[in-house]
Amino acid sequence: MQTYLVGGAVRDRLLGLPAGDRDFVVVGQTQDAMLACGFKPVGRDFPVFLHPRTGEEYALARTERKSGRGYRGFVVDADPSVTLEEDLGRRDFTINAIAEDDSGRLVDPFGGVRDIDARVLRHVGPAFAEDPLRVLRAARFMARFASRGFSVAPDTMALMRAMVDSGELAELVPERVWQELQRALMSQTPSAFVRTLRDCGALAVVLPEVDALYGVPQRADYHPEIDTGVHVELVCDMAASLAPGDALIGFAALTHDLGKALTPARVLPKHIGHESAGVAPLRALCDRLKVPAAHRQLAEIGCREHLNVHRLFELRDGTVHDLIARSDGFRQPGRIAQLALVCEADKRGRAGLAGCDYPQGPELLRLHAAALSVRGGDLADSGLAGPALGAALRDARIDAIARARAVARA
Repeated sequence: MQTYLVGGAVRDRLLGLPAGDRDFVVVGQTQDAMLACGFKPVGRDFPVFLHPRTGEEYALARTERKSGRGYRGFVVDADPSVTLEEDLGRRDFTINAIAEDDSGRLVDPFGGVRDIDARVLRHVGPAFAEDPLRVLRAARFMARFASRGFSVAPDTMALMRAMVDSGELAELVPERVWQELQRALMSQTPSAFVRTLRDCGALAVVLPEVDALYGVPQRADYHPEIDTGVHVELVCDMAASLAPGDALIGFAALTHDLGKALTPARVLPKHIGHESAGVAPLRALCDRLKVPAAHRQLAEIGCREHLNVHRLFELRDGTVHDLIARSDGFRQPGRIAQLALVCEADKRGRAGLAGCDYPQGPELLRLHAAALSVRGGDLADSGLAGPALGAALRDARIDAIARARAVARA
């Protein structure tokens, strides 16, 4: 059995990155032969097996032929005559089309090692254009590798633009778009995902609510970067720095300012009421991409409340309590820490302000802790019930917030 380590495991080793999952390709074998060797079949659309001892994935070498629109319109051929080079040739990028044999020898028919050294993301061949999902994969790889100096090859970017113009991205199912977006938000530089999609025209197709932010001006005294789209890029990268690998924080950061695209031109560069205005496009985006409830809920809280958190020191004690309650901070206490991170990313995601302090974050957590210290059971002997008990609990929590502030001022 001829087996080769392929894909990300080879690429990441050459980049000096920690090893992740290892995938193998098997040349010259049949499905029956794999089963006879004890491999467990798991592939639904093409022959993939799990090793009986290690559990690692082994796929038969295969080719793919376009048979329809979209990323599912392919006919797969896994005949034993398919060569390793033919299998590598169906892959997306040259950096993912490198194989390694048992002795450590690299098989690199498309110059992937050269492109790793040059920090270039380049498509393997013209078949790249047959799968519209690869446009999003290119953007997602840029989110992961832009910080290492990678850029998209000009000919690859031109091909991606042609794919967008063809209209095939409309064939992508929402779950796959969300999957790529989520993985990008968990990467080191999510802004590169957004920027790559915008450069090829795909952002207006898959995330039109975000694309609409570009070219929308903001007040330079608050936003030295001025352009709202640039601001969102900075906020996404700041969120990735504050909460590495956390797509919940990342998605809320990406969508917190969607309302600014709806500001009437006559009032620009001010954005009065953009927080509430942003809820409708956020919900539309979430409905379209079938965004999970946890991401949707935090994003809506961040969209609606971020200016209130920025003004925390000006808010009355009762207003602070109601902010926490609206954010579901009494039933789900973790929400407030998440909200504080989103707001800090917003404040520091501005040109020249990345290193600024954000005292509102720790203060919100401190006041939240004070309010949480008062529980309904503390009023059990009051004889109150129903709405009266709820009002008394609110008053007691507001008192706790006031006492916490008084201690800080003393």
